[in-house]
Amino acid sequence: MSSEIKLEESWRHALAEEFEQPYMRDLRAFLVAEREAGKRIYPRASNWFRALDLTPLNKVRVVILGQDPYHGPGQAHGLCFSVQPGVKIPPSLVNIYKELKGDLGIEPARHGFLESWAEQGVLLLNSVLTVEDGKAASHAGRGWERFTDAVVRRVAERPDPAVFMLWGSHAQRKAGFVDGSRHLVLKSVHPSPLSAHGGFFGSKHFSRANVFLESSGLGPVDWRLPALT
Repeated sequence: MSSEIKLEESWRHALAEEFEQPYMRDLRAFLVAEREAGKRIYPRASNWFRALDLTPLNKVRVVILGQDPYHGPGQAHGLCFSVQPGVKIPPSLVNIYKELKGDLGIEPARHGFLESWAEQGVLLLNSVLTVEDGKAASHAGRGWERFTDAVVRRVAERPDPAVFMLWGSHAQRKAGFVDGSRHLVLKSVHPSPLSAHGGFFGSKHFSRANVFLESSGLGPVDWRLPALT
């Protein structure tokens, strides 16, 4: 897989051993077989590691963890909760925008393209990085979870503090890799319409993250999303 995929240099160095593990070879074989069987996989291969490419390891200030990519055509592009320009904003992201409005007074964006967050050091990481068209969680249990565990560990092991926003049970499984005495770990239910009213709304994770970042000398994230031109 590493010979096919171009990966940002800091992550390529940090994760080199992972790419040589048997589980990653098995994952690659699975993905090749799925494509050869004519199955449509999202996102396209060049975007599997888009979150890492946009947010180098030494630039990570916040980690937001999703589950797996959107499984509809044209949606996923490698960043959790984000969709490509021109695509309808998904329900979970609508709720994230509602919480941003309640927390920081930020008016909801008219699009769901979150790359400006990634460029500021917000690692928008899914636990599973691929999915089959129309089949949510279809690539769960194939090895991606172990790989993204390693990504979280690499961030948590750095000397610099970071904020980990863990929304829902899937994301919270990775909390064990994070030293809460050095990093800020924020947990809530998932922002999906099925659960957001159970504690996501009113959690104020965005303002709490910025307070922590500023107190750590790292500067706040500008959570406003620029209009697309």
